[in-house]
Amino acid sequence: MNRVLIVGCGDIGRRVARLWREEGVPVCALARSSQSARRLEVLGITPVAGDLDEPESLAGLPTKGALAYYLAPPPGRGETDPRMRAFLECIPPGEEPETIVYMSTTAVYGDLRGGWATEETPPSPSAARGMRRLDAENALLAWGRQGSVPVVILRVAGIYGPGRLPIEKVREGAPVLAGNDSPFSNRIHSEDLARVCVAAARRGTGGAVYNVSDGQPGTIAQYYCAVADLLGVPRPPTMTMAEARRVMSQAMLSYLSESKRVDNRKMREQLGVTLLHPTLETGLAASLDGEE
Repeated sequence: MNRVLIVGCGDIGRRVARLWREEGVPVCALARSSQSARRLEVLGITPVAGDLDEPESLAGLPTKGALAYYLAPPPGRGETDPRMRAFLECIPPGEEPETIVYMSTTAVYGDLRGGWATEETPPSPSAARGMRRLDAENALLAWGRQGSVPVVILRVAGIYGPGRLPIEKVREGAPVLAGNDSPFSNRIHSEDLARVCVAAARRGTGGAVYNVSDGQPGTIAQYYCAVADLLGVPRPPTMTMAEARRVMSQAMLSYLSESKRVDNRKMREQLGVTLLHPTLETGLAASLDGEE
């Protein structure tokens, strides 16, 4: 790999950058402010000025022949992702990346009522957040086909890791849904996700979709209880869905209204990934160590 470009260089992007830099591959990343640029420079990442919400600022991105990671989220509203389109439209003919890896989400599957989601499960997002991601997937795949650029889609489950645990909520005794009301959810440790991103560039097939999860689904209540046990604090109180509808935000309710279990077999077999944290127990312990 000659060069890596990261669009959306947050926690996962910085982890991906570290893995490539450890192999001697130069990494650059989009930076929307001078503050962001300075943070990237400290990590040995070359900042490239640009803002996905200001398409004119994206002219001249160093995309030609690069491995591009698109890790930026869509806007918080609407059913489409204009940021993805702004990125694609800024790439002139002849300046295409060698490959684009996009970090999507398992929310594109919608609510499967606890059923299993494989890559063959038809996307059917029920919430706008899933619709925006599916729109970005479709736009990117169409662009890749038109320009013969390999595109790899990673549909990522909930990410946890250092700085990503609900520690304050658990300590405050925030309630969770009880029993059968608590939907299935799926997770992947942040460091494992970064390693999957690298494997996707090396072994992913152009046009392919890969679910990214530890393959150990559990309920949201189980997750919060596991965090409480690790912290040594009381487990959270429970409430019914009827009670939740009276007190929880619409955003939180949209998450709780979807229940699915994500199959990760294709990721393991085709990308050759062996997870560092295949269970929540080991992943939570490592995450808490990282917090400290």
